[in-house]
Amino acid sequence: MDRHVATLLTMTAFCTACLSRFVITLVLALACVGAFAAEALPASDDPALEARVMKISNELRCLVCQNETIAASHAELAVDLRRQVREMLQSGQTERQVIDFMTARYGDFVLYRPPFKPLTALLWIGPGAMVVLGLGTLFVVLRRRSRLADEAFEADDKDASQDPHLS
Repeated sequence: MDRHVATLLTMTAFCTACLSRFVITLVLALACVGAFAAEALPASDDPALEARVMKISNELRCLVCQNETIAASHAELAVDLRRQVREMLQSGQTERQVIDFMTARYGDFVLYRPPFKPLTALLWIGPGAMVVLGLGTLFVVLRRRSRLADEAFEADDKDASQDPHLS
């Protein structure tokens, strides 16, 4: 039995040494990754062009993320759309032409703020209508409850004179 214990102890020491080497190697590898990281450079040397690209990119929705503009998204499609916007502006197209092209290609959904049309009216009117409907329902319910007699409500189990919070 002593031979088995000795073998087990030897294997445990070997595994511990291997694990220690692995952890040290992993820490060093992760430290090296930080040395190669750099801030992303703008895709164009022209700051005016980059400003126009970002202005348009903030108006277009990422079709993958759907909750972000293509300026904020890191999805491959968003990167491709920003590149396409940049190329269209470099070729001399106006901002309106770029937005019209994207809308023709992807529909009004690509616009982060869609225009008011019959197809998008629910997007614009819906939230306000829901608030008005909710407030109207609350008003009707409270008005009906105020007209009910006291007998329509359940009596409290405690006597109000015994409750320290009510006195």
